[in-house]
Amino acid sequence: SAQIADLQQKLLDADNGDRAKQRWDSITTILEAKCALKYLLRELVSSKVQESKLQSSLEQSQASCSDMQKMLTEERNHTAEQEAEFQNQILMQEQQHQEKVNHSLWKSW
Repeated sequence: SAQIADLQQKLLDADNGDRAKQRWDSITTILEAKCALKYLLRELVSSKVQESKLQSSLEQSQASCSDMQKMLTEERNHTAEQEAEFQNQILMQEQQHQEKVNHSLWKSW
């Protein structure tokens, strides 16, 4: 029964495809041609509107991505600067400590 249902669905799908083709093939009057042309133009306009919306969305996404990349680069630079500053502070503290140790050793002699 599953195979029968599958075959019936395939027949329906094929029939619907054939019907659409037959509709276009069976246009015989100017009125039918006008109706078909109006339909095609509506579909074209709809597609163009959708394309425009998608293009706009893409451009916004690209701009947002560019902004995020710029922010990320700035944050990385800031982090690198802080890291360098902290390393410098550690070095200075180590030097001060060494000077104190040396000074204490000289005093004790």
